[in-house]
Amino acid sequence: MSGIIIQGNTSGTGTFTITAPNSDTSRTLTLPDVAGTVLTSGSNADFPAGSVLQVVQGTTTTEISESAGTETDTTLSAAITPSSTSSKILVMVSHGTCQSSNASAGNRIGMKLFRDSTEILYPITGVGYTISSLNQRDSISFNYLDSPSTTSAVTYKTKFWNQAATATVTMQVNNADSTIVLMEIAG
Repeated sequence: MSGIIIQGNTSGTGTFTITAPNSDTSRTLTLPDVAGTVLTSGSNADFPAGSVLQVVQGTTTTEISESAGTETDTTLSAAITPSSTSSKILVMVSHGTCQSSNASAGNRIGMKLFRDSTEILYPITGVGYTISSLNQRDSISFNYLDSPSTTSAVTYKTKFWNQAATATVTMQVNNADSTIVLMEIAG
């Protein structure tokens, strides 16, 4: 039979207390068979690097079009307040149905990711380009790991435009869902 040893720390002066919950049900706590620290709750600073500290999601179904070649908000955004300046934010974007119209063979969608008003990624170019005048529907997805180095609230959003600036490109066609997920990762 395995034993349990509770060993005090010679440098510490505090008292470690194990308290049973107020319950009428018997419970069993099984410790993992590995060395390390068991942590199930605490402040975000207590969790090891790589831990997910919080998750935020934003959605939109607003259909929006652009034809002048001007960077335009897709209406997709989400805000998060990092708990530490060393945290990273994993940004996962999935735009629903996007369309380049058949009014011009050159139509194509460009997209950028912004943190507040700062462009941080230009991941998408030429979506919906067909070389001929066809309606082209696609979806757009990408991920990015950002290091905002702040504990102030930050907003992530996407902007799009028609790279040909000759006719119309549209996001969230027929009110298709688009989502952005922000995950704070302990640094």
